[in-house]
Amino acid sequence: MSHAEVLIPPQPAPKVEQTSLNATRITGYFFVGLWIVLAISLVGMIIKGWDLGNFTRYGPRYIHGLFTTIALVTISVIFGAILSLPLAFARMSKNKVINGLAYAYVYVFRGTPLLAQLFLIYYGLGGFRPQLESVGLWWFFRDAWYCGLFAMTINTAAYQAEILRGAIESVPHGQHEAAASLGIHKAVAFRKIILPQALIVALRPYGNEIILLIKGSAVVAIITVLDLMGETRYAFSRTFDYQTYLWAAIFYLAMVETLRHLWAWIERRLTRHLKR
Repeated sequence: MSHAEVLIPPQPAPKVEQTSLNATRITGYFFVGLWIVLAISLVGMIIKGWDLGNFTRYGPRYIHGLFTTIALVTISVIFGAILSLPLAFARMSKNKVINGLAYAYVYVFRGTPLLAQLFLIYYGLGGFRPQLESVGLWWFFRDAWYCGLFAMTINTAAYQAEILRGAIESVPHGQHEAAASLGIHKAVAFRKIILPQALIVALRPYGNEIILLIKGSAVVAIITVLDLMGETRYAFSRTFDYQTYLWAAIFYLAMVETLRHLWAWIERRLTRHLKR
């Protein structure tokens, strides 16, 4: 038998590593069991004190707030995607001025809380009412709904720009060279070759960004927008029942789970050719 044919028996894992692994598993099981006990206790407490009267009374307001939240998120994501395209190109530009301006925009809006941006737009721009009236924009910035939409749009545009930039730069440079060797114009090559591949890479980060925006949209309730959280605050101010916030949590969870399953289905459809 040659040396190449000699089978080396598997070596047992060191006892220290096995002990550490067992301790980690036991700790994990302990915390899972603790969460299960807490969840069962919470469900029992909710069933025992569930007030269907309040739910029936304020249910229509919750539905109205739900549609308001969906509208805000949908419109802001669409406008943010449109704005993110030139921002992503500016971030990839070799011109230092254009690149610097785009970097500053992304840095500021990704590095500061959405709540602070919302306050600066709703309360800060209110101090420039004469100037805004002179250019015909006061009708927009005096409305809390439009201010919330504007704040969410410019915030998500910064995140989407970085997602798109990273996805475009992840496409191998050979794709550009192959398109050029075939005589395909750069604009056509980008639209039909580079961008479709980049969007597949960016699909999951886009889904995460939309989920974060759904949860972050609750801040618009602070400036009197009656979205889902705004209607929840209204119901709580009338009932002082903690269950009003539990209903809101259920609605938010339903939105997130629906989007998560929809996004997983879209990803499976767009990447089915990669699994053959």
